Amino acid sequence: MNSLNANWFIELPLDFEYKKYQLLAYLQEINSHFHKTQLYPNLNDLVYHYNNLTKFKKDKSTLQNSFPVRLTHADTEALRLTYEKMVKDDVLMKEIERIITYSLKKLDPAIKEGKEIYEFVESHLTIEAIGVVPLYLSQGYLLLKNGDERGTMVYEYQITIFEGKDEKYRGVHTNYLTRYDSHFVYGTPESIRKDLINQRKDLPNPAVYQVESDITFPVEPTLLPLAKRSLVKYIATAS
Repeated sequence: MNSLNANWFIELPLDFEYKKYQLLAYLQEINSHFHKTQLYPNLNDLVYHYNNLTKFKKDKSTLQNSFPVRLTHADTEALRLTYEKMVKDDVLMKEIERIITYSLKKLDPAIKEGKEIYEFVESHLTIEAIGVVPLYLSQGYLLLKNGDERGTMVYEYQITIFEGKDEKYRGVHTNYLTRYDSHFVYGTPESIRKDLINQRKDLPNPAVYQVESDITFPVEPTLLPLAKRSLVKYIATAS
């Protein structure tokens, strides 16, 4: 993939036409993934670069934090002088600002397209609890049905809570377990739940949720990430 690292817009050569070509090649590949309804990690990557450029534009001093920090004292001193020279170089800074302004204008519609795809996929998902819901919801099973595909994918999930600067966040980790083909024995979510309990004694009374899509989507880059987000929101509301 034509990826961009965090410092791409201030790395040498600092030439607008070169950076323009670099960015457009990156966006072309992102768009090719979006056209296949492949959202991740592409959408997260776009948002990261947009925020990174916006932050730099607001505070030029962040230039100093945009380079590697594992340096010797001599290297650190040399880089400090380089930073100072770059910040004081009006021509250089104008070129960087030109690159940033152009890049933000190109990234913005790409992010909007990604968000539209996200909302489209999300609108075709339904989630429901299967069986008796236990008191402990942070660990259990996620059943995933993907459009016209026969069968149900089963993941074990675990939700963790971590604190940010101003609020708590929930994250979810999933581990693929197996797939149940659609036939008379395991034709329902309830029968799958029952078999999971019989086969896996470590969770005798698990929380089980099924996320179903009425359209078939790519699993790893699209359906599973959105199913995990739906699960987190659903459990947060229920808690």
